[in-house]
Amino acid sequence: MLSEIEPPYVQPLLLTVEQAAQSLQISRASIYPLLQRGEIQSIKIGRRRLIPPASLDAFVAKLMGDCQ
Repeated sequence: MLSEIEPPYVQPLLLTVEQAAQSLQISRASIYPLLQRGEIQSIKIGRRRLIPPASLDAFVAKLMGDCQ
């Protein structure tokens, strides 16, 4: 009998707006103004707005720098 082996977790290259909001623990509606102001970088593929995780990292780092 073969045991089930879970595939290793692979971090996505791009996140949906909802996934980005969950990562930052804010609402989806709160992400859109950040995108419009350019505080979070994103790309558009077709009709989908996608956010690189590095963009979220940079946003959080900037917030941390502003607090110091």
